[in-house]
Amino acid sequence: MGTAYQQISVTAQPSGFGAAVTGVELAQPLSRSQVQDIEQAFARHKVICFPDQPLTHDQLEAFTLALGTFGHDPFIVPMTDHPHILELRREPDEKARNFGAGWHSDWSFQEQPPAATILHSKIVPPVGGDTIYADTQRAYAELSNVMKAVLAPLRAIHSAALPYGSKGVFASETEARTMKIITGVAAEKTHVHPLVRTHPVTDEKCLFISPTYTVGIQGMTNGESQALLSYLYQHMTRDTFIYRHKWQSNMLIMWDNRCTLHYADGGYDGHLRVMHRTTIAGTMPV
Repeated sequence: MGTAYQQISVTAQPSGFGAAVTGVELAQPLSRSQVQDIEQAFARHKVICFPDQPLTHDQLEAFTLALGTFGHDPFIVPMTDHPHILELRREPDEKARNFGAGWHSDWSFQEQPPAATILHSKIVPPVGGDTIYADTQRAYAELSNVMKAVLAPLRAIHSAALPYGSKGVFASETEARTMKIITGVAAEKTHVHPLVRTHPVTDEKCLFISPTYTVGIQGMTNGESQALLSYLYQHMTRDTFIYRHKWQSNMLIMWDNRCTLHYADGGYDGHLRVMHRTTIAGTMPV
């Protein structure tokens, strides 16, 4: 069934997962009806992009606040004059692995993980740098009823230890990195969330795990946890659930951390890439 938008135009991907939004200038204050249309498109398509949107830092912050309150972004030093904006910069001569190169839902290890992430492109390399998204709501829907029954009572253990812990990936890096990453024991704390969460807006059930931030399943042995999680990761990232986003300069994209995973692809060594990122606060998963 189609959706009528009053203030925007929406062009969806064939699967319905991912859409481009036009007919609105994000640099200008948004009306309530524009916000409602954007929220409706976001709930429907989970990942929405706005092409040709030059934005200052202040305008990026204003757009974020039109949709919610700022989330908390740990372990990465923000911009000096804009503490809610992270600059994702990779210089042409950097050899370190590109940031975000692993399937994850942003900051799922928090007690209240962010509902959404907003990313705005300033400098886009001529090759590579795609962002790949997986639809965890549809992935859940296509599981068997038997598997859904198995997963229903399970609670997954989330932690930032793997990337940001004292012995994590970033702490072990030997190559220089422009982005300032904070590592240490604070990243090794854990939070437990339902393995299957209910989306607070759509009421759909979604798998809420990732290989970057999920370290086990409560009450299971490590072997049991990893066997089940490994299967689910393979299932969630099947081609049928994937949307690959190709960037252009001055493009803004926002994705729903409650029902998607994402992966930052590389392939742009030798080229500068600059993005600015904010998050919108979420609620405790249930």
